[in-house]
Order: sequence, then C-alpha cells, then structure tokens
Amino acid sequence: MSFDFPPELLSAQAELVQAKADLAQVYAALPWSVEEQQGWSRVKETGGGYYESHRPDSRGWTAAEQQQVAELRARILDLSERVVTHDFWSSCENAPAARSALKHAASSD
Repeated sequence: MSFDFPPELLSAQAELVQAKADLAQVYAALPWSVEEQQGWSRVKETGGGYYESHRPDSRGWTAAEQQQVAELRARILDLSERVVTHDFWSSCENAPAARSALKHAASSD
C-alpha cells in the first residue's frame, strides 16, 4: 500500500527520527545518574541474593548536559505532536498502515 504523504509530514517524521537518535547518543555519553552518586559492585550471593552488578561513581550531569537533554526531549515532544496531529490523518483511510509506512519512509531517507 502506498501513501502520498505531504512533504511537511515527511520532514517532521525525519526530524523526529534524527532527534531521537541525537538524544540516544547524548544519553550514551552521560553518566548513569543525573545527580552525583557513589558507585557499587555486588557479586551474586549464594542462594540467589543479588544479581551481579557494577556501577562506577557518577559525577552527575552538568547544568549544560541537563539543558541539552531537556531541549532534545522538548524537540521530540514538539515533533511527535506535529506528526500525530497533522491534517493528513483526518483524510487517511488506513491510518495504522499509513503510520507504519511513514516510519519506514523516514528511516529509508
């Protein structure tokens, strides 16, 4: 099934995909805790106590890092709203199939 997506809808979806990728990349580079936290190391206890786990100390996120995350999350919310509330959906006969096709169209660019 093929859909004639408006250019602004395709653009918003592509920007949304990119913003999500940007946020994932930022998260991957940040410490595990927003606030400064002491790390830990636990070994699995006999009898099944804890799972083995390890976290290094976290310096926390700087104000600039917190701002960057907040801006990307706000951008993702804005783009999500633009995609979901676009007028195209009110005239679409098969919105679930169109939504899936839109996601694939944006990821193949």
